[in-house]
Amino acid sequence: MDISRPDIKKKKLRRQIIVLAIVAVGVTAAAWAVMRLKPAVPSVDASTIWPETVQRGDMIYNVRGLGTLTPREESIELIPAQTDATVVRIRVLPGTKVTPDTILMDLSDPQLQQELVSAKLALDGAEADYKSLQAQLDSAIMDKKSAAAQVNAQYSQAELQDQIDQQLLGLGVISGVQANQSKNNAEQLTAQHQISVQQLDVNEKAIKVQLASAQTKIDSARALLDLYQKQEDELQVRAGISGVVASLPTPMQVGEHVTAGTSVAEVIDPTQLKAALQIAETQAHEILLGQKAEIDTHNGIVPGHVTRIDPSVLNGTRTVDVTLDGPLPQGAVPQLSVDGTIELAHLHNVLKVGRPAFANDNSTISLFRIDPNGKTATRVQVQVGKASTTEIEILSGLNEGDRVILSDMSRYDATDKVRLE
Repeated sequence: MDISRPDIKKKKLRRQIIVLAIVAVGVTAAAWAVMRLKPAVPSVDASTIWPETVQRGDMIYNVRGLGTLTPREESIELIPAQTDATVVRIRVLPGTKVTPDTILMDLSDPQLQQELVSAKLALDGAEADYKSLQAQLDSAIMDKKSAAAQVNAQYSQAELQDQIDQQLLGLGVISGVQANQSKNNAEQLTAQHQISVQQLDVNEKAIKVQLASAQTKIDSARALLDLYQKQEDELQVRAGISGVVASLPTPMQVGEHVTAGTSVAEVIDPTQLKAALQIAETQAHEILLGQKAEIDTHNGIVPGHVTRIDPSVLNGTRTVDVTLDGPLPQGAVPQLSVDGTIELAHLHNVLKVGRPAFANDNSTISLFRIDPNGKTATRVQVQVGKASTTEIEILSGLNEGDRVILSDMSRYDATDKVRLE
């Protein structure tokens, strides 16, 4: 028969409680110790980083933008249709080199042909009317001149007779009555002579006016004929300048009907190009007209200068036009993608370093500075000033000769120190 021993059970329970308490204290102490431990310093492959040394010297402050080569406004020849017409033939396709007299396409306008014939007939009629009127007026003026000549002869005869009679009167050969009659006759013919001269002058002026009116009709008819003739000539669409045929937004097709004023062709001078750069609006406000620029065509770099800054903003950028000052490299054609750099200022004797991808003007950034042992790098806060395309100005946080890591270290944002291996 088993004998109950309550004291043994109590001792066993006491030992279990003590053990559990010791375990709990041990676990708590271990957890506290683990919490007090600093995380291990992460390692970075030294061959994958981009280190650079802080230097002091001059710095070009510039901005960069992507863009395309486009024709300059004065190098574009946009050719409109002069009349309503139909495209009957296309002789030259986009991309073809042309001269000013190269015919690009042929148009047809039957109504213009009828108007041209009518204008020729109208001119012939106006010229015939002018000749007929001139003949009539010449005949009339000859009659006036003949009558005036007769009056002039009578006037001269009467004047001579008056002089003779005055002399005879003085000698007493003739009476005073006869002398006065000769004098009165001479005065009357003098008045008639003056009137005939005035009439002839008035008639000649009237003839000039009538002929001028008839000439105006001829000039008007000839101008209309010249207009129709020019329109007919322009049915053969010529390039107008030396260059390359460009593509229209809507290419012309044979058989297509076009209205007067519709652009049927465009020719550009490929040697007169500019770069249209897209610059971020946050940087474009510092750009000024005339500033130097360099355009990289990927087959050569061409110098230039800023000639236009678009005041409007589209998709966060502004268009800046750069006129090219140097010869274009081979392969430079309209719509070619280019990179452009615009020089804003020249900074002297500043601390500088290569520009990290995430750095902006006048901001504070964090960089890993390589420690003197070369085996670790420590995060430092750096205040920067002007940020150019490839370099950035250091205001504080780094000294000349410091080596920093410029490559992307965002994966180590949670730590202030890394080990370089």
